[in-house]
Amino acid sequence: MPPTTPGPAPDTTPAPVGRRERKKAATRKAIADAALRLFLERGYDAVGIREIADAADVSTTTLFKHFPVKEALVFDEDDDQEERLLAAVRERPAGTSVPAALREHALASRLVTPNGDDRLNAFLKLVTTTPALRDYGQNMWLRHTTALAHAIAEESGRPADDPSCLALAHFALEAPRAAYGHPDPRAAITSAFDLLERGWGALTG
Repeated sequence: MPPTTPGPAPDTTPAPVGRRERKKAATRKAIADAALRLFLERGYDAVGIREIADAADVSTTTLFKHFPVKEALVFDEDDDQEERLLAAVRERPAGTSVPAALREHALASRLVTPNGDDRLNAFLKLVTTTPALRDYGQNMWLRHTTALAHAIAEESGRPADDPSCLALAHFALEAPRAAYGHPDPRAAITSAFDLLERGWGALTG
């Protein structure tokens, strides 16, 4: 019997690395973008989960795989926020103290300003005027305390478990709460960080 002619070889080329991850990231972003758009248009409490899923063209099951609670839809960049927070300490300009670097980060990322970026201001206003989001956001920031404390310890040459670094991290993340409802939020945040600056300077000077 003559040998059979081999058919085309099966395609064994592996799928591009990260394709699944990119698809998941795109779905997550679509959900978060739809949620934020609806929240900004109508208010957080007036928008339901099913409406968000429909707007993003996903099922509610898929939505909850990416965002286990409704509040998390507004804070989809949690990991990126932590990276930027740590970078504020590690990549601060020469001669800038750790408290000063954290103050500038807070003023840039957690303050509503009349002449600031409209989209950022709308987002921050949504968070600060919605109790559930305000509390969730504050807890999100405080979850970064340990990572920030380690970065502060590295930058200041102190032990990784130094309580003063943990205290500075905690109060630096908590300080922007002083701006909620204050007539001059920038002054409130600056005043809180001035206090931290003096305490940290006395400890490390």
